[in-house]
Amino acid sequence: MLNRRLLLLTAALGGIGLRFGIGGTTAKAAEKFPVTHSDAEWQKMLTPDQYAVLREEGTERPFTSELLSEHGKGNFACAGCDQDAFSSSTKFESGTGWPSFWAPLDGAVATSRDASYGMVRNEVHCSRCGGHLGHVFEDGPKPTGLRYCMNGVAMKFHPAAA
Repeated sequence: MLNRRLLLLTAALGGIGLRFGIGGTTAKAAEKFPVTHSDAEWQKMLTPDQYAVLREEGTERPFTSELLSEHGKGNFACAGCDQDAFSSSTKFESGTGWPSFWAPLDGAVATSRDASYGMVRNEVHCSRCGGHLGHVFEDGPKPTGLRYCMNGVAMKFHPAAA
């Protein structure tokens, strides 16, 4: 069960991180990805909030994403490069305030160690453009036991064809 103090602390830090660009430098700057753009190009392509999360590893405030209540069939894609990352069939209600999934699509994301905010977590980033999507925790439902806690502003929804 989620500790209320931890949720409030995470919410406060998330709001500060998105508002002030705290959370990292540039998304996976040292790695090579199939989709790359200059910093100026990313700033033109993305909204300020998307840029803060995807490229500067910020965190959106909880319970603010429209994707939190998205329950249609389809895929959730990286807002930076449009690569599908999560299927709606793996989405679940975690109660944390961020869209949560128990598994990504094959090869769509990668993880790395994140030691920001004085804690160690596993960051999740897009395997195609390196954009920061969120973090993965080991407190999710079966069958994986994982909770991919994603920033809704870093994704967009692609409804399934009718």
